[in-house]
Amino acid sequence: MPDLGRRRPLSAQYRFSALGTHWRIASPNSFDPEIRRQVDERVAEFDAAWSRFRSDSLVSRMAREPGTYEFPPEAAAVMSLYRTVYELTAGRVTPLVGAALEHLGYDAQYTLQRRPGVRATPSWDDALTVTGSSITTTAPVVLDIGAAGKGMLVDLVAELIDPDHDGRILVDASGDLLHRGPVPCRVGLEHPLDPTMVIGVAELRDASLCSSAVNRRRWGADLHHVVDPFTGEPVRGTQATWVVAENTALADVLATALFFTEPSVLAQRYPFSYVRMSDDGSIDWSPDFPGELFL
Repeated sequence: MPDLGRRRPLSAQYRFSALGTHWRIASPNSFDPEIRRQVDERVAEFDAAWSRFRSDSLVSRMAREPGTYEFPPEAAAVMSLYRTVYELTAGRVTPLVGAALEHLGYDAQYTLQRRPGVRATPSWDDALTVTGSSITTTAPVVLDIGAAGKGMLVDLVAELIDPDHDGRILVDASGDLLHRGPVPCRVGLEHPLDPTMVIGVAELRDASLCSSAVNRRRWGADLHHVVDPFTGEPVRGTQATWVVAENTALADVLATALFFTEPSVLAQRYPFSYVRMSDDGSIDWSPDFPGELFL
């Protein structure tokens, strides 16, 4: 849980649930009922478009039949971000990994039961055409924007709140964080093998922090949600990543990308700092990471 500091506390709190997780927004000002209504509507609109756990969502319709689907305006930004990272990771971070996740049991019914065989993930150019906020498919596909979606929603929510709160807010979507304001908040980096411990602390100021770890959304003996689309299997070699970037959608998708490629490749396109823990417990990090590690 972030430490918001004592000098100028962000004492007003707005708590709600979204995308299956608990959210908290903190600010020095109370939350106007109209702002809350706008946030609730934006969250509902996002969920109705992008949730593959709802039978009535746009992505669920897309999974049943091909065609052209008109998504909310954020589709242009999130799919453009995905496309760039898709290319940087040679196709390993893709919004088309949904079918592979369902094959492993992470499906709308939460069966958590692996099916026989391997589910192939189609290539972007064979399956999708994106034009602005319109997405056209050539066959039924299971779209999953989980590597960037929650981060994107954090940014959208912050845009609704920030103008009325003096540019001082903290949006905490169960660990995906956006901070705005002059006083940094200290954020513990949870140890992926022991949630009662931290491996370090980040000093977050006017930036976003996201993490990805294989101990979250894990089931069975060795299954988790970070899946290599080339093999259909959960990726091995990395336990957890933390990324600080200028916005939450970017921090979110880069935290996943670090499971598949080296930071130097991603840094060719995006400025960010990171910490990464391997399966053997070793840690690598960027020299400019804002905080300290307890090694």
